[in-house]
Amino acid sequence: MKKLKIKFVILPIILAVLSLLALVVGNINQKPINSEQYVNFMKDLSERKISSVYLTTSPKILVELKNNIKYETDNPRSDKFKETLLQSGVKVFEQEPIPLNTLIPMCGLILSIIFLLFYSFKSHKVTAKGLFSVDKLDANEVFNLPFSFESIAGNEEAKESVKDVVDFLKNPEKYSAYGARMPRGIILYGEPGTGKTLLAKAISAEAGVPFYAMSGSDFVQIYVGVGASRIRQLFKKAKANGKAVIFIDEIDAIGKKRSNSKGGNSDEKDQTLNALLTEMSGFNESEGIIVLAATNRLDMLDPALLRPGRFDRHIEVSLPDVSAREKILNLHLKNKPVGNININEWAHKTTYFSGAKLENLINEAAILACKDDNKYIDERHVDQAYSIVVAGYEKVNRDYIKENDRKITAYHEAGHALVSMNILPMEKISKVTIIPTSKGAGGYTLSIPEDQLYQNKSYLNKRIMVLLGGRAAEEIIFGCENITTGAYSDLKSSTSIIANMVTEYGMGDSLGLLSLQEISTLNIQSGNDILDECKALVNSLYAETKKLIQDNIEDLEKIAVKLIEKETIHEKDLKQIVFDI
Repeated sequence: MKKLKIKFVILPIILAVLSLLALVVGNINQKPINSEQYVNFMKDLSERKISSVYLTTSPKILVELKNNIKYETDNPRSDKFKETLLQSGVKVFEQEPIPLNTLIPMCGLILSIIFLLFYSFKSHKVTAKGLFSVDKLDANEVFNLPFSFESIAGNEEAKESVKDVVDFLKNPEKYSAYGARMPRGIILYGEPGTGKTLLAKAISAEAGVPFYAMSGSDFVQIYVGVGASRIRQLFKKAKANGKAVIFIDEIDAIGKKRSNSKGGNSDEKDQTLNALLTEMSGFNESEGIIVLAATNRLDMLDPALLRPGRFDRHIEVSLPDVSAREKILNLHLKNKPVGNININEWAHKTTYFSGAKLENLINEAAILACKDDNKYIDERHVDQAYSIVVAGYEKVNRDYIKENDRKITAYHEAGHALVSMNILPMEKISKVTIIPTSKGAGGYTLSIPEDQLYQNKSYLNKRIMVLLGGRAAEEIIFGCENITTGAYSDLKSSTSIIANMVTEYGMGDSLGLLSLQEISTLNIQSGNDILDECKALVNSLYAETKKLIQDNIEDLEKIAVKLIEKETIHEKDLKQIVFDI
């Protein structure tokens, strides 16, 4: 089909080129017309030898004799000249004749141009049509999703919060008897990878209704009105099924708080959000359509979107606790060749892991077992996978590392481990290594934090001291002038914690119980007191960290020597060195 279209275009182009060539050649080969005096013309006229005269506004006229001889003569431009010619039986034409060798190529050229113009117009019409169809929505309903609440481990509270919605979609008349209406929308919010999309699919599957899944970015376009049109199309499709679940992932792409400022180019997003608000307000309770949305940032969404009657429920899909992590690990290990794995222990080790991160851990372990040609996934594979997920792959070729660099890394990591064991004994240190990783770390200390609902001021101070332990050990052993860039990420993390303590958590003196984020929205200027306080706090904690290491300098030396010897040491080795256990 495409080749046929190309042929249709090439043929008129070839004809046009040939016609132009014929015109050029014809003009070159054309013989010049003789010129005669006007006296000779009058003589021919009196003798009735003239057949035709081509009378134009030019200074010359073309004369054709009865014997087909042509010549030019002067145009007298008198008022009665034409009348005289007609009375003498001469044919008078007011346009010069076009030779046949010029007429035919000219007709071919005109026809070619007309065809190309028509084809071009038709193509532009198709393009314009495609441009106006840019708002076409690519969303198809999905039936019988292979999910259920049983396929989601953990998040029991979130599942319980949506079970009545499933029941409502199944038995609307039961709730109508009580005068209850179905929630128009549910916002699922929480950390990335906690299973918000999975929960939305499970709701649709449990209720047995079509599932429409879209991302917020699908509605964001450069053309104003396209996003709003797509919203209307999506709801129109859902209404055609009677009952349906509409899921909009990353809704903050279109649902961010609207600004009063005239600057910026937010017309398209505002129109899209307005269309969504209008569609949700226009629901009838009997329609049986529920809108689910997922976001990682609930605080960024527009208040009009979160009010009752729009998204009635806000359900947190939180990171799994130790019990939920054990269920998730069991779920992902199901139908896999599992050897000797202490799942309960790994549930404790994977504190603050999301469901997606746990799935990645098991998948990495399965890949490692496959590489080793093992019949089963065992403890060793999960341990290697844990290090890969947290710190990256260990570098195999380490010949380029100088002995002095290994020594610096050993004391740096020994500093972290020593401080952690002394002030945070409840956080087990799983592994300390000086083997560099693919993520850029020269080495790392892997500690397992406890599951905590809150983190108090004392814990945060101790966490900062652990982060500063590496730099403190470097300074004590190698001197102030020989500290390295190895503490870069530690300083970055400790700065973030201190800044949040002073500006957001109400744990400082310069702002007291005020929040800097809220102050900045009110355009209130805060001076350098915050920076001074943060600096004073980090200096105080750093001094305390150095004192702790100096008091336990022998243990630091033992850990560092062991690291240089073995490159990697575990919890048992550390306890034996520090506590003689």
